[in-house]
Amino acid sequence: MAAESKGTNQRARGLERAFDILDLLRRENRSMRPNEIATKMGAPRSSVYELVRLLLDMKVLENSGEDGQVFLGSRLYFLGRAYNNKVDFYESAERLLGQIVSETSETAQLCKLEGSKYTVALMKEGSRPFRISSNVGELVSVPSTASGRLLLGHLNDQEIMDFLDDDDFNLPRGERLHPHVFIEEVRQASKDGHFTFDSIVDNFTHCFAVPVYNKENKCVATLCLVTPRDDGHDNKDAYLKSLKKVAKELEMHLEAMPTHDLV
Repeated sequence: MAAESKGTNQRARGLERAFDILDLLRRENRSMRPNEIATKMGAPRSSVYELVRLLLDMKVLENSGEDGQVFLGSRLYFLGRAYNNKVDFYESAERLLGQIVSETSETAQLCKLEGSKYTVALMKEGSRPFRISSNVGELVSVPSTASGRLLLGHLNDQEIMDFLDDDDFNLPRGERLHPHVFIEEVRQASKDGHFTFDSIVDNFTHCFAVPVYNKENKCVATLCLVTPRDDGHDNKDAYLKSLKKVAKELEMHLEAMPTHDLV
């Protein structure tokens, strides 16, 4: 066990040093020889030479200039493009949430999974004097949410049970949701292309969720509205129409992302 821990620590230090090399080249903004890199970093020459060789093999670094000089490689460009696409996606999502708010006056959210929990990734508060909002980034058990019925739709029944903890079915107000009921709701939500319900967190809100699918037809996010309960019932069709229109636009943005997924 001690030997395994030592090996893990050595790999971690090697990975950290590899990023130190990349950061140094970025700050200097010029090609450098491994010997100069080692000197500026105060690192052993042997380890720097070995890491530079590995990074060259991976196209993370490229030979540049004379005397063995290296600089940032083409692979970093493509990684940067992928990251930029993700940033563009969230910028577009934030703009489109504003569009939903302008059409509905209600609080609009972009929601996703974070590990085995649900979280609000982006939110635009409604324009009504009485506004309903959630904490962005707060982790919530999936069965407590409308979005949870859509985000797990790609899993089979056993995979859903394995994905969730037993405690996740204990709802905020003390009730327990039977796992089989939850799974039935997951299947129905996938067929309907949306899920709405009176909130099981409080007595006065109604929640809407529609899926945002990637090219593999996996729901990777949801668009949500949180409305006063009576208003949600009265305007259900109009609100779903607004959400689904924006979901289609976000799916087109997802197609431009190399991973077709969200992190």
